[in-house]
Amino acid sequence: MNILVTGGLGFIGSNLVDKLALTKNNKITVMDNLVSESSSTDYMRMDVRYWIDDILNINEYDYANETFDVVYHLAADARIQPSFERPARYFQSDAMGSVEVLEYARKCQAKIIYAGSSTAFAGEYLNPYAFAKRTGERACEMYNKVFGCSTVIARFFNVYGPRQPVTGPWATVIGLFEELKKQNKPLTVVGEGTQRRDFTHVNDIVNGLIALSYNNWQCEIFSLGTGTNYSILDLVEMFESEKTHLAPRPGEAKNTLADPKLAKDLLGWNSTIKLEDYIKEKIKC
Repeated sequence: MNILVTGGLGFIGSNLVDKLALTKNNKITVMDNLVSESSSTDYMRMDVRYWIDDILNINEYDYANETFDVVYHLAADARIQPSFERPARYFQSDAMGSVEVLEYARKCQAKIIYAGSSTAFAGEYLNPYAFAKRTGERACEMYNKVFGCSTVIARFFNVYGPRQPVTGPWATVIGLFEELKKQNKPLTVVGEGTQRRDFTHVNDIVNGLIALSYNNWQCEIFSLGTGTNYSILDLVEMFESEKTHLAPRPGEAKNTLADPKLAKDLLGWNSTIKLEDYIKEKIKC
């Protein structure tokens, strides 16, 4: 396939590119502006072409004559808390940027696989990030209904694993806890720690995304999660660490839990990596 991956130098995107590159006849192009803390030029490959640019510029003449079979749209400003400080930036990138990518895919008649977010289940008005990502989903639906584009949404649930951000406002809770454990520092628990999350390994996410590329879609929504959730206090026990509590943060859901039935039924997809096993291995290292 001729494939475009937006955000392909980030945490999930770079893992996806590595897996796609294992198929030798895949021709892969990555578009990334390297703004995210999880993006790095260290993830560049010799067998992949890179456009270091913002997705808002994707319809400029520089890229106009390209053709693709599949567009994986992962580029976005991520995480909830920074979105409160820069709501306009998040809407521009995650909503309007998605429209630009959809328009580009329409012009080259490519299937588009959109990286959604589990925040949609908690309510799109919970925070600016959730609203912007949900708007991107609606744009996918419009391009399918109006223009007949093949669009599909994969909602991610608290992804963790290799290349996850471990510091700063973009850090994942698993990545942050790993880093604090290495430093023999107490794990920082936001609020009471009873909030529950469905944690999904990046390898499982990548396999789900690739499975979505084989069919044409009518903007179906797939939940890529394990169907099991854990409290933050459960994580502390798994890491066998001390903890300290931080003040609750606005805009965060109490619980997230995927229903992966559609992915199992239509894709044959199942999560294969258990969080407990992953943490046990990290504690040993």
